Amino acid sequence: MIKIIYLLVILLFLGCSFKSPPNEWQYNSVNAFDAYTKDFLRGNDKMAKNDLNRAIKHAKMSADLTTLAKVYLGKCALNISVGIDDRCDEYKSISELIDDTKLDAYYNLINLNLDRLQPDKLDKNYQKFALHLVKKDIPQAKQTLLHINKPTSKLLAASLIRDKLDNQTRKEMLESASFLGYKKSVLFWLNELKVHTKDTNKLKKIRKKIEVIKSK
Repeated sequence: MIKIIYLLVILLFLGCSFKSPPNEWQYNSVNAFDAYTKDFLRGNDKMAKNDLNRAIKHAKMSADLTTLAKVYLGKCALNISVGIDDRCDEYKSISELIDDTKLDAYYNLINLNLDRLQPDKLDKNYQKFALHLVKKDIPQAKQTLLHINKPTSKLLAASLIRDKLDNQTRKEMLESASFLGYKKSVLFWLNELKVHTKDTNKLKKIRKKIEVIKSK
């Protein structure tokens, strides 16, 4: 009798453990986009493309398009963070179908629509940085971005004011990207240093590094 009860408990536990959540599509989309973020920044383009397609596919399983909007906007932000021109057209094409002030604020931040930006609606990573941007206090914005904890958020924030940074800050962004193995970010910040470096010897080293990293 004890063995039977024990067996029933195990079966009940296993049944609970393997039960899929109702919004499994959402978990799958988020996980796929997380994988996309890493593969994109590391330069694993084929894997990144598959990750993104999976994130979009799962997000399209629901009539609630908020997750899909996050995928589109996240893709746009990643492009901008590495210097790829992106107007977030995919996000804009469905923005009228959702009602999310946080996503609207994020869109306005990464597109530098400062007259419409509401810093308090943003993720905490960006709030102080965005507030200084709205106030046109660039020195404080530069100081604030250095204290952003999330690496991808820091790299994005820095890219938004890249022309206002000094080379020391650019080097710090390069170090962050290098530590994480974010090849696309590394190349982006090396190119930023190349543009803003006048010393011939330093420039030569930067160009050589870019050449080496790009080589197969």
